[in-house]
Amino acid sequence: MKETIDLLDMSQYRVEKLPKRNLTITEQWLVKIGIPLAILVFVYLSWFADLSFLWNFEPGGLAKAAAKHYKELGHANFLAANRYLLALFAMALVLWITEAIPNYLTSLILIVSLVLTGVLDEDSAYAQLGHPVMWLNIMSFVLASMLVTTGVAKRFALWFIVKFGKNASTVFISFIIINTILSAFISATTAKAAILLPIFMVVAAIYGARPGTGRNNFGKNLVLQNLFCINIGASGFLTGSGANLLGASLIAGAIGSQIFYSEWLIAAFPVAMGLMFLGWWIGSRIIFPLSKEERIPHIEGGMDRLKDELKKLGPMSGLEIRSLMLFGIILLFWATDKFHGISPTAVSFVGAIVALLPRVGIVKWNDVDIPWHLLLFSAGAYTLGEAFKVTDLPSTMVGALFSNLGLGGHTHFWVFYVILTAAMIFSALLFQSKTMRVMIFVPIAIGVANNYGFSVLSLALPVALLAEHVYVLPFNSKPAALLFLTDHYSLPDTFKFGFTMMVIAWILNLFLGETWFRFLEITPNGVFGLW
Repeated sequence: MKETIDLLDMSQYRVEKLPKRNLTITEQWLVKIGIPLAILVFVYLSWFADLSFLWNFEPGGLAKAAAKHYKELGHANFLAANRYLLALFAMALVLWITEAIPNYLTSLILIVSLVLTGVLDEDSAYAQLGHPVMWLNIMSFVLASMLVTTGVAKRFALWFIVKFGKNASTVFISFIIINTILSAFISATTAKAAILLPIFMVVAAIYGARPGTGRNNFGKNLVLQNLFCINIGASGFLTGSGANLLGASLIAGAIGSQIFYSEWLIAAFPVAMGLMFLGWWIGSRIIFPLSKEERIPHIEGGMDRLKDELKKLGPMSGLEIRSLMLFGIILLFWATDKFHGISPTAVSFVGAIVALLPRVGIVKWNDVDIPWHLLLFSAGAYTLGEAFKVTDLPSTMVGALFSNLGLGGHTHFWVFYVILTAAMIFSALLFQSKTMRVMIFVPIAIGVANNYGFSVLSLALPVALLAEHVYVLPFNSKPAALLFLTDHYSLPDTFKFGFTMMVIAWILNLFLGETWFRFLEITPNGVFGLW
């Protein structure tokens, strides 16, 4: 049958032209029950639940906690504040998971509720919108908009595929490298997905892949591996996503010293690269093996269309050259922050100011795309983190839980390491937001470390490094939801590949705990003292 559309027309694959995904029956029911369930959870935990197992936990129980903020409140008010915090946390969790209301609205409700219940004072609660990580996110979106608006990001991706994508294997490797480089420049995983989607859709068509009934293993591999690399590439850089920045911020607050960009890079980047190449090999050789027909282009002259798209961009403009130079300087300062001491936030501020300067700048404010709804959601997460810090609730809850499970001071470090890393990575199957997972499990890891005498870094950092594993199911992240709309793979397909890689990543994390993380003195018995 004659094609009714031009499969190589890149404009038809723009994000706004993709069909909207309908909610499943389960998701529809979650939306319906979300608000009443959240209210019931809040009321029950606030006034009816027996939480004596928490209050009486020793050592470090809430009744004994030396929370400076509450010293003047007295014992009864102190316990009431912590009860409200637990209730509000559970309520927010229900609303975040069910998405009964937008996530940013849940965060706004959470922030004001923490004030009205007396858990936090207004200065502490509202100040989180000015958190350094928030500003780094804002400035990073300014810089990412610069790359998108000038077209340099699209030009680089097209050039790389045209130059090196000569066959199926080099196509996959090219996208791994493209994702890695874009991850260093762009902190928003959704933005990377939007940039790359039209390009890999055209490449999929060239190799005979069609959405829906025309699916083949090349298309499945290409789209699913791009989803995997979009997320895992971000894990290699401290600025790769807001979740990484939040995790580093929580850990830095607990240990009293900064987590440098260069330190995160040394620990995480080799792991990210190894996982992406492993995903390519497992996907194309084992899970969705490519036939001989799928390894060669099906549309004659297909790559010429990509060359035409590249030619349409014309010669590299002065703005593109300046944007590359500016971001190169920013990356240099980020990577060497341990030596000059200038924070990534301050570097981003200077870079964004230069990019926005009238007449000599690169991008105009109206061209900047800042997703304020995501930032407001993050502000709620940071406010919750401040409440956790003030009350030490995660430490107490985990201590009480592990005590009831028979885990105490005699328990080996690696038992906690296995439990916490498993909880972090596999929780991605249930939660939509990696920021929320960081907000839950990094404080828990910090609490375990403090309760049982381990280094905070030894448990919290390996947990934080698993934040980006959000690629198994369509609702696990915005890039996952976006790429599922391409219709190049089914739900069983994404689960088969994604869950396999998730298990491999967790096993690799356990191996790294005994090897690479020891070498860096993150986990116990390190010998080189790089941390």
